Formats: sequence, C-alpha cells, structure tokens
Amino acid sequence: MSAEAADREAATSSRPCTPPQTCWFEFLLEESLLEKHLRKPCPDPAPVQLIVQFLEQASKPSVNEQNQVQPPPDNKRNRILKLLALKVAAHLKWDLDILEKSLSVPVLNMLLNELLCISKVPPGTKHVDMDLASLPPTTAMAVLLYNRWAIRTIVQSSFPVKQAKPGPPQLSVMNQMQQEKELTENILKVLKEQAADSILVLEAALKLNKDLYVHTMRTLDLLAMEPGMVNGETESSTAGLKIKTEEMQCQVCYDLGAAYFQQGSTNAAVYENAREKFFRTKELIAEVNTVIIDEKRLAGYCQACDVLVPSSDSTSLQLTPYSQVHICLRSGNYQEVIQIFTEDNLTFSLPIQFRQSVLRELFQKAQQGNEALDEICFKVCACNTVRDILEGRTISVQFNQLFLRPNKEKIDFLLEICSRSVNLEKASDSLKGNMAAFLKNVCLGLEDLQYVFMISSHELFITLLKDEERKLLVDQLRKRSPRVNLCIKPVTSFYDIPASASVNIGQLEHQLILSVDPRRIRQILIELHGMTSERQFWTVSNKWEVPSVYSGVILGIKDNLTRDLVYILMAKGLHCSTVKDFPHAKQLFAACLELVTEFSPKLRQVMLNEMLLLDIHTHEAGMGQSGERPPSDLISRVRGYLEMRLPDIPLRQVVAEECVAFMLNWRENEYLTLQVPAFLLQSNPYVKLGQLLAATCKELPGPKESRRTAKDLWEVVVQICSVSSQHKRGNDGRVSLIKQRESTLGIMYRSELLSFIKKLREPLVLTIILSLFVKLHNVREDIVNDITAEHISIWPSSIPNLQSVDFEAVAITVKELVRYTLSINPNNHSWLIIQADIYFATNQYSAALHYYLQAGAVCSDFFNKAVPPDVYTDQVIKRMIKCCSLLNCHTQVAILCQFLREIDYKTAFKSLQEQNSHDAMDSYYDYIWDVTILEYLTYLHHKRGETDKRQIAIKAIGQTELNASNPEEVLQLAAQRRKKKFLQAMAKLYF
Repeated sequence: MSAEAADREAATSSRPCTPPQTCWFEFLLEESLLEKHLRKPCPDPAPVQLIVQFLEQASKPSVNEQNQVQPPPDNKRNRILKLLALKVAAHLKWDLDILEKSLSVPVLNMLLNELLCISKVPPGTKHVDMDLASLPPTTAMAVLLYNRWAIRTIVQSSFPVKQAKPGPPQLSVMNQMQQEKELTENILKVLKEQAADSILVLEAALKLNKDLYVHTMRTLDLLAMEPGMVNGETESSTAGLKIKTEEMQCQVCYDLGAAYFQQGSTNAAVYENAREKFFRTKELIAEVNTVIIDEKRLAGYCQACDVLVPSSDSTSLQLTPYSQVHICLRSGNYQEVIQIFTEDNLTFSLPIQFRQSVLRELFQKAQQGNEALDEICFKVCACNTVRDILEGRTISVQFNQLFLRPNKEKIDFLLEICSRSVNLEKASDSLKGNMAAFLKNVCLGLEDLQYVFMISSHELFITLLKDEERKLLVDQLRKRSPRVNLCIKPVTSFYDIPASASVNIGQLEHQLILSVDPRRIRQILIELHGMTSERQFWTVSNKWEVPSVYSGVILGIKDNLTRDLVYILMAKGLHCSTVKDFPHAKQLFAACLELVTEFSPKLRQVMLNEMLLLDIHTHEAGMGQSGERPPSDLISRVRGYLEMRLPDIPLRQVVAEECVAFMLNWRENEYLTLQVPAFLLQSNPYVKLGQLLAATCKELPGPKESRRTAKDLWEVVVQICSVSSQHKRGNDGRVSLIKQRESTLGIMYRSELLSFIKKLREPLVLTIILSLFVKLHNVREDIVNDITAEHISIWPSSIPNLQSVDFEAVAITVKELVRYTLSINPNNHSWLIIQADIYFATNQYSAALHYYLQAGAVCSDFFNKAVPPDVYTDQVIKRMIKCCSLLNCHTQVAILCQFLREIDYKTAFKSLQEQNSHDAMDSYYDYIWDVTILEYLTYLHHKRGETDKRQIAIKAIGQTELNASNPEEVLQLAAQRRKKKFLQAMAKLYF
C-alpha cells in the first residue's frame, strides 16, 4: 500500500474532534438545501464548519449488538455526507489558504483524501509514479492539491506556534486535545516520509503545458449519478472550474520555494532552488494579473534568498544593503559594515531591528574570545546610537557601557560618524536639535576635560550649538568642577590644557571606591597620603569588609600607606570574589601577595590561602560546571592546605570547609580515607567529617557488617543534633530542665554542618547524608508516616537516649537538605520521593502527588516508558492512593489500585461506591484495564440507573485488547498503554 493510501485509510478511520450538532445537518441532508444555504450573505453555520460537521457524522463509529465498536459503515448516508463536504469545499474554490486557516490537519487530510477517491485516483498507486499529462484534468488537479497541501503543512509545522492560554483543567477536553494532537503528529509523520515524492510530483506539474480543471458543485453532483451516464463529460477537458497553466504554476512554484527554503536550514545548497522558484513566482504573478499569492510574504522570501544566495551575476551596486551586510559579515569585512551603517544614517533604509541584530551577532563573536571585535562592536554601536538619536530615541544601555572608558580614538570616531550622518544643508531643525542635544550630553558625561574640549572645539559642535547654549554648557561644567577655568571660545588643541588639573580629596576618594585596578589604587593612595597624613583611608567605604581574623594583623602594620593599601586590596578582592568577578579578584590578591611578601610571612600565608580559595571558586564556577576535573596542581595545593601546621597563622573556617567539600565533590576519597594525617582528624572537624563521608561511600557496595564507618558517621551526626541539658531551680524551689538548641557536644554546630553540606555537589555523598537524616527523623517514637530514602538500611535502627536528640531541628534540617539537593538536581527520583513523603507526612496531599508523579516522570521519559518498580513501590502507590482518596478523587483511587502487585479490589470497590467524587469519573474508564473492576462499574451504574455511564463502562470492557483469551503479552501491553495515558493525564492535572 502506498503512503498516500495508508494516510487516507488512517484519516477516514479517525473522528474529527468537534462537538456534534445534528439538527440543522439533518435538515440540509434531507431537503437538499445546501446550495441555497451557501448563497446566503452570512451563512450560519459557516461553510468550513459544515465541512467539519459533515465529515464528523460520516466518520462516526457504530456499535453492534454485542456493544463492540465498529468502523463507520460505507452506506448511502455516509457517502452523501462526504459528497456534501466536498461540495462545500468546491464552493470555496478549493482555496487552501481558507481551508488551512479554518480546518485542522486531520479534517483537511480527510477532505483531500475523499477528493482523491472521488477523482478516481487509482488506489495503491504512488502519486510520483503517475503521469500527470495522461490523467484527466480533474484527477491531475486533485493530485496537485493533495501534494501542495502536504508540503505546505510540513512547512507550516516547522514554524513556532504561540500556545493558547489554557483554561481550567477538564480531563475530557484535555483527552480530546491530546487525541487530536497525536493524530496530527501521525499525519505529519506520514507527510514528511513522502515529502520527497510530493516535491517530485509538483516539479513534474511545472512541465505541464495544458490548463487543468478542479471539481465544482455541479461536477460533484454529476459524479453522484450513475458512472456510465456522465463518464465522458467528467473526464473531458471542459468539466469543472478552469485553472490556467500560469496560475497553477505560480502557486506550485511558491509552495516549492517555501519547501526548499525550509530545507535550507539543514542543507544550505537548497537555498539556490528556493531562490529560483520564488523569482519565477514573481514573474508568473505579473503574467496572471490576479493576486493569488501573499505578495508581502513572497517579497520577504525573495529578500532572504538575496541575502543567503546572492545572484552570481550581481555587482556590489546591484546588491541590496541586506545582502551587502550579510556578505561582509561572512567574509569578516567589518569596516564595510560600518561604512554601510554610516551611509544608512542619511537614508534610514535599514530597519533599526536589523542593525541591532547585526550588533548582537558581533557581541556574541566577541564574547567567544575574539578580542579584535571589541573595537568593531563599539563602532557599530556608535553608528546605531547616532541613528537612534536622529530618530528621537533614547541612548541604548550598550552604548553607555562601551563608552564607560572613553579614549581619544573613540571620541574621534564618534565625532566622525556624527558629522557624516547629518547633512547640515538639508537636515530639518528637529534632527539638528537631536544631534546638538546628544553632543551636549556627551560633554556633560565626560570627566576628563581633554575629551570635553575635543568635542567642544569640533566644527559640528560649533555649528549646531548657539553661543548662548555653549555659555550655558560652560557654566554647568564650572559648577561640576569649580576650580577649573574654562574659556568660552573653543580651544584648538587639547594638548594646550594643563595635565594636572586641581582635584580635591573627595574626588580621589570617589575614584578609590570605584577602581579595581591595583596600580591605580596604589597611585590614588600615594596622592591622598601626599595631601594629608591625618586620614585612615581604609575607612573611606563601609562596604570594605575584611574578616576579623585578618583585620587585627593588617591594622597592626605601622606604615599608614602600606596598611591602607593591604586592607583595601584584600577587601576589594574578597568583594570581587563574592560577586564572582574572579579575574579582578585574582589581580587584587596577586598585588596584595606581592606587597606583603616583602615584610610579613604571616600575611603572605594568609594571601596564599585566599588565592587557593579563589582558585577553587573559579574552577567550580567555570570548568567544574561541565564536569571537567580540576588540574592536579590545584588538588595538591588543597592537600597542602589541609596538612599545613604553621603556628600563629590566622585561618578562616570557610577555607577549610571549601577544601574538604572540594575533595568530596571530586571524589578524592582515597586521600580522605587513607592519606590524611592523624593530627588533622583531631584538630579539624571538617576533615573528620569528610573522612567519615568518604569512607562510607567506599564501603557502601560491601556487606552490611563491614559498614563500620557508617556507624561512626551516625554517632557523630547524632551528637551534633543532640541538645545539652541544664538544670535550673525556680523561685518555687522546683528544678526545671532547659534544653539548648545548638549543642556543644558534637564536633561542630548543626548550623555549621548544614552550611558545609550546602557546599557539596557529589550525588552519592548528598544521598548518604540525606538518608542519614531521614533515618534519624524516622527513629522518633511518635512518627506516623516514615520517609523513605535510598541506602537507609545502612544506619542503626535505634538511639540509646532518644530524649537528647532535637527532633524538631532534625525535621527542619531534612526539609532544608531536600530543598538544596533538588536545586542541585531536580530530576533525581530518589530525592523527589523524599520530598513527596515529607508532604505526605505533613498532610499536604496535592503537593505530595505532584512530587510522586514527578519522580515517575523523570525516570520514564514522561511515562513513555514503564516506571521502574523500585521507584513506584507498593508503598509509594498506596500513599498515592491515600492522597487521591483524601482529595475525594475516588475514580483515580480505583485506577491506582491496579498498579499494586496484587490488585486491591476492596479499596477499589469501596472508592467507586463514593458518589461525591471530585475527579472526572467516567472519563477515566478508558484507563482501567482490569475487567473485574469494569464489570463492577457496570453493575454499580445499572443498580443506580445511570444508563449513560453504564454504556461507557460496557464500551471499555468491549475493547478487544482486554479479552481474557489474549496472550499475556497483549494484556500486559494494554495495561502498560493505559498506565502511560493515566499517569500523563494525572501529571497534567498536578504539575
């Protein structure tokens, strides 16, 4: 069977998803009043709605005496219905633009397949194997219509579609939409498989040199009569609506061009074919003299083809500006791009959106490491900014960023572009005013007076600004810098200005706050200390913070300049590291290290430690994100820090934390378990904790008896989470017990442990810690619903002194850890189950269902594969059942009872007896595969007198794939398909 025939069969056996309305339909059918209805000015229902309704009625399945669903019968009534649908399409002159806009893909597919059938296209024959020239004109036109629609649909499916805003979730509507979506996808799959054949058919049509005819309402009526009476007339060259050869070729060329253009995204050579077809379409439109093509869209296609595939015989003068810019970008001729943009500032021919897209492309290339493009980016941005100014738009943020550090070259270029972009003789007053305001604002924004006088002495500035405006500008500059004596007349050369302008201390302090250049900071401090010796300049900004363990040593430096410089360099370096500006942080720390090496071994070691921490952060934020292991040099330095035994060196706790977390994250378990010096385990609690975690990871695959380290880790964490008790005698003489939240019994505080854990990223380590706290949470005596976790069996099942553990703090920690682990990997099904169990234990059943469903979705490709049984265990399914029950979704309860290893009929039957259900009830019956539950539903609805619902249940039982005589594989496949659709429907409700 050919692809077209298979497609036709699939389409005719499908049912369009439109609600039936039969009252007017029966009237039109019985009284033959269709033509009169269509001749009305505004017929209601509209013609396209008639097509949908006719085809829906014709494709409605039937039910036999055994209540089995049968395909639509091929009777006289259904044939008349299909004919009526074709007549409505003929009334619309088979205009694909109208039909595609109003009909869904499945309905239009069914309609065109019916056209092929009635046009006597031989069944089982591929269209590409047919000789169009030898076919009757109406048959050839039907083949062309089908293949034109096929490639148009493929092209349309490649465009992004804005999703309609969903209303309240209704399962029946969602199922209907899902069915139509799946049907559309299946049809598209068939069309794409035969796309190459469709293109060959249309290419062959371009070689036809005869007019074609398409069916009208009259020819379709004739076809409904006896074939022998009208055979000669319907196949003659005069039957139907005449389609001229040029008109047919124009439409086919346009559709082929669109198809080739869409293929060009994966094969650039095809753009040449698209260009040829589009330009041929333009020629044919001129011959036809009727508008049969969207000419604006055609012009866009032609312009794009001109850019992508410029004609070989075109000269640079004949190319459009778009083409020229595109060619220059591809060849790297960026100076020519600047030239084109400068000339366009006079003509305004290029849209500003296109110019901005070119700038974005250059920015992307520059960010990928091409530093030579930085200057080009500024020049293109300057051209765009001048265009914005001339058209009255505001200055872009990009220009302000690129102009933060002006220099002579930038000022010269900006003035050149401004001069070349304004024709002073022809420019309007508003355009001149915009340019004058821009130059004045640039002057006011510049701090360096040399650059101010470069602009104010320029011929354009003098021409555009009146004497009064220039005087006002000078006054504004005087107020900003009162000690500078500015003359009104422009200075011819900025070299005549004295280089050392008188600047007060406040301005230098302001520069000191803003600068991140170590040399500039040192220079500013030297100038400040030369002006006054009374100030402590490390106090200029309250944002400069240095850890207290360091500040005592730094502020003990006797030389004031050195003290200020060390303090400010370290404070700025720490701030840059915090905001992840690692390059500047490294420059600042390197300068500080070089400075302190000369006089303080203690501060030298401090800076080495901070640079180690900075390198760890740099790697974790950069190459570490992609999973690339750190260099061996960095690992050696981390080991060196952990083993360091220098006395009197001030140490920050966070450095030790980060080093141990770094070793765990990169699985340096061998070092932590076997090579760590013994003194470190006693002196550094983070090393001790890291050693226990690494050893537990190593022992995990072994037998349970060998997991001695797990017990040691358990005891350490229990001690951290224990509370110390104090006895206090009250005024009445009785002794009361006071519990302290943060215990001092453990090797660290609970808050410190939580802070350390949040620096870990290794999944196995996080899973072990999480399972430990979950087990500790479950140990308490008053727990009702246990939380499950992976590897939970490795921990002890009891604690000798339960009263000493702060279980409230443990519960808070578990929630914090789950939130953190899911931020690291939101697709870990084990962590998602823990989150669901927490919500279940706290009676938040809707949220619990959300996470149970999410856990199943992430490990089954959104339920397209079976959920592994170790994820959806019987306990998880029972908790989902309880959630649905407490949410009054009783039909969902019955369906979930089938998921258990042994179906829980008692719970299923009890839930189905509930009449106050908040779910879609009978809409879910298609998801039940257990015949016993379906039989009980039939009995229940019969007992209640609910005839419609009983019929739905009977229809579900009657599906052949649920027949008990089927092989086990068929039954399992039926169950799996229903599981998939039910879980997907549930996910759409709860996600």
